[in-house]
Amino acid sequence: MLRQLASITFLLFMAVTSLIFYVGALFIWIVTLPFDKRLRWLHLYSSFWASFYLWTNPQWEVRIEGREHIDPEETYVIVSNHQSALDILVAFRLFTHFKWVSKAEMFKVPVIGWNMYMNRYVKLHRGDPDSAQQMMDHCRQHLREGSSVWICPEGTRSRTGELRRFKLGAFRLARQMKRPLLPIAISGTKEALPKKSMKLHGHHPITVKVLPPIPYEQFADKAPEEIAAEVRELVAAEVAEHAAALEEAEQ
Repeated sequence: MLRQLASITFLLFMAVTSLIFYVGALFIWIVTLPFDKRLRWLHLYSSFWASFYLWTNPQWEVRIEGREHIDPEETYVIVSNHQSALDILVAFRLFTHFKWVSKAEMFKVPVIGWNMYMNRYVKLHRGDPDSAQQMMDHCRQHLREGSSVWICPEGTRSRTGELRRFKLGAFRLARQMKRPLLPIAISGTKEALPKKSMKLHGHHPITVKVLPPIPYEQFADKAPEEIAAEVRELVAAEVAEHAAALEEAEQ
């Protein structure tokens, strides 16, 4: 009962403060748009906005590893696993510039969706081939402009935490645009906020681990299926290692 009450209280806190943060986002968008075509300042502000809720919730202890692998001057196709809606918040803790590829339903969420539109994040209607093609076109445009794109190749959140098969779009994109891949493993969010749940589930350590980037030259001659399988294996190994470490700590 106390946990449910705490969850409701924190969600109300997020809703009220999001309105305040949105006013700030709108101001930054208006002021910086004439000279900041990639919307770097707005994305940085959005990163602070998301991180605020991680900093103010003691149950969400987030550790960032491998930040040194990110070159702020490089443009990546970023790929990560997807365990929970909480992944979106913890990804912003990297404070690096990118454009999200997100399901279209997220853009309909009041305040949050409005900010996503302002940031020019990429909308995808799942199961719609025309939307998938538009998504790829938008990603190519962002990469040409120098903005990294973040894609979750599983396509949807994993219910069990075990990685789904990686879809091929991100890997075709990286090969076509000759951009390096940046694999990222997110662990612990499934336990903190399970799929189809808005209830906080106690204290759970969360890790965002940035793996070494994979230069284009290393996969230029490989088929997308092979690239996807190799990257999935790298990410899955990190997620499994995190789970094993937690299990050992609890014993």
